[in-house]
Amino acid sequence: MTATVPPERPTTDQAGRVELPPDTRFPDRRFVNDDLLPVPVARRNWTTYNFVALWIGMAHCIPSWTLASGLVALGMDWKQAVLTIALANVIVLLPMLLTGHAGPKYGIPFPILARASFGVRGANLPAMVRAAVACCWFGIQTWIGGQGIFLLLGKIFGGWADATEVGGYPWTLWLCFVIFWVLELAIIYRGMDTLRRFENWAAPFVLVGAVVLLIWIANKAGGFGPLLHEPSKLGWGADFWKVFFPGLMGMIGFWSTLSLNIPDFTRFGKGQRAQVWGQTLGLPTTMTAFALMSVLVTAGSQQVYGAAIWDPVELAAKTDNVFGLLYALVTVFVATISVNIAANVVSPAYDLANLAPKLINFRRGALITGVLGVLVMPWKLTATPELYIFTWLGVVGGLLGTVAGILIADYWIIRRTVLHLQDLYVTGGRYWYAAGWNWRAVVAFAVGGVLAVGGSYSTLDAKGAKAGPFPVDGIIPVLKPLADYGWAVGLSTSLVLYVALMAGKGGHDRS
Repeated sequence: MTATVPPERPTTDQAGRVELPPDTRFPDRRFVNDDLLPVPVARRNWTTYNFVALWIGMAHCIPSWTLASGLVALGMDWKQAVLTIALANVIVLLPMLLTGHAGPKYGIPFPILARASFGVRGANLPAMVRAAVACCWFGIQTWIGGQGIFLLLGKIFGGWADATEVGGYPWTLWLCFVIFWVLELAIIYRGMDTLRRFENWAAPFVLVGAVVLLIWIANKAGGFGPLLHEPSKLGWGADFWKVFFPGLMGMIGFWSTLSLNIPDFTRFGKGQRAQVWGQTLGLPTTMTAFALMSVLVTAGSQQVYGAAIWDPVELAAKTDNVFGLLYALVTVFVATISVNIAANVVSPAYDLANLAPKLINFRRGALITGVLGVLVMPWKLTATPELYIFTWLGVVGGLLGTVAGILIADYWIIRRTVLHLQDLYVTGGRYWYAAGWNWRAVVAFAVGGVLAVGGSYSTLDAKGAKAGPFPVDGIIPVLKPLADYGWAVGLSTSLVLYVALMAGKGGHDRS
């Protein structure tokens, strides 16, 4: 098949940013629309602060606040929990920076970058995996945000929890969920510039809100309670490591989603310096500080109320000050929206647009994401720490780590960061492979995925009942020992296998 390649050649500026000529046209619209085209250099204007603000806005949310609580519930002390979270975010930062490099250089989103390795059509495979995960996360965050608003409004007005139940929950909770859902989609529907402006002011607002909560509880407690002095139930021996490694993989899984689709944001960056410094200053530091803050606040709650309260919304609801409740309400609203629309709507919007560019643009993809996020019934995904950390985050991390390994291998090892922009949008070009699919990437994904998540297993709760959807001995029992290291297994396996398969005849293409 002859490639439908326009005659114009891309240009490269002094900063190494590649751009298609403004009059470039692609006759075959099956694989391109305006949202998937490279961002013009003039619009690549996100600074270091924009990326720092993006990460502060995404990290400061209720699920990340309660990550430490999940690890403590599994037997760690607070120091072990914070250390695990800090290490996980340093580790996940590396693939984040590696995949993010293509954004400022070429101005392309994640599904277009995936075409270089999986093929113009084959890129839909990792894109749909990422979109499915994002839709689930969108539902989880929206449900948690709706619960927060429901609890705080109930404290202000009273009687909300006693409303008639629908589907096992008060109808007032469903109302908060729907209102929150609509407002999120309204913001993202206005586009990425609106998102950037929202994150710029949301980040400091949420940060101040967390500090205010810390000051309030410290003042009320007159210090911090016994939580800070409670020893680990696991110690530092064999029992600790059994929880540490799956816990670490779960914490990595928390942001393994963004390690794939970070080009969706870095494509707007002014250059590599902005995205590298912005992410380095924004991700590991913020997540570690937020985890530490959650521990201190929870310790104060134990001193005041006699029990550790890990949920910041539940803790804020303890106050009888109407102004304080309203401030907490707005903070929860802003914090949850800032992470949800950035982390869980942007990616599937692009991914769905890549699936059918002629029918779905960015805005339609966002609306589809919103609908799917409700259909996954997110209230069932956060039931217990075991289900949330080991099953949900662990399996997600394993699959997405596998994709990340292929992207990194292709972009950095095979192509040495050299892509041919035009061929990413046409049939018959360098990235067309066989009918639009690169079988090598598919094989690497399949093998890495099976090794990463094939041994997924469920643990037993305190009553001896199975806490999760998988067999206790693992889906594939012989692979069970690998399940606790799913992200690392998936990434390393797919990376090595992909490089080996591409090293054969026709594998390398840096021309």
